[in-house]
Amino acid sequence: MEQGSAREGVRPAYAPGAFPHAPAESRTPGNRVPQDRVPEQARGEHTHSEPPAPRAVQRHSVRGQVLDALRSALVDGELVPGQVYSAPALGARFGVSATPVREAMQRLAVEGAVEVVPNRGFRVSERGPRELAELAEVRALIEVPVMLRLARTVPAHRWSVLRPLADATVAAAAVGDRAAYADSDRAFHRAVLTLSGNEQLVTVADELHRRSQWPLVAGPATRRAELLADAAEHTALLDALIAQDLTVVQALVREHFTGADG
Repeated sequence: MEQGSAREGVRPAYAPGAFPHAPAESRTPGNRVPQDRVPEQARGEHTHSEPPAPRAVQRHSVRGQVLDALRSALVDGELVPGQVYSAPALGARFGVSATPVREAMQRLAVEGAVEVVPNRGFRVSERGPRELAELAEVRALIEVPVMLRLARTVPAHRWSVLRPLADATVAAAAVGDRAAYADSDRAFHRAVLTLSGNEQLVTVADELHRRSQWPLVAGPATRRAELLADAAEHTALLDALIAQDLTVVQALVREHFTGADG
């Protein structure tokens, strides 16, 4: 349900501490992503990063860690809609070459989160309320009928194992961690839809969900109370599914998709 918005006074993405939500496994001393094994000078790019670590990390691992950090920065509004960011500048922030940053940004461009600006870098897409409402509508068309079908066929004990995922959304909301909330929100929905046994549906729905979490253009940051309200809907929905109260499930599922991401 939470729509994510660019907040006022955000730090530039390449400023120190601009990516506080990078995954724990991606952090090394000095808050740097592990050094890419290919020397920066081999690409003719200038960098101030530290020399490569003795045990180099494979490129796909570095790229994945950078991609996770960039996604968190987008959700949290650290990367500001409309602004252009260069791969070398972001690479210097992470302590890696521009190449894994560029590769991660290309992936984000495919997802619609950024746009390629030739010879400059990548501009964060300016996504307004109408586009987010359209994404919510498409998600509802996919997820609502599936959830209602599952509510009629999945036994209570299988719903009960999803309790930790619902609790994780509440925990993230309680501290106002929007990036962690976005991750736990998607994890909950993904687990619910996985019960359908349709892997293609899960993949499509998760991609739409991720797209709906990018920040609004110049919208106010989502307040902690709003996150808590959204998280409470996960808990209430799970309670209704366990109780097999189809009337309440139908009302909650439809409400969960009205007007926002969730």
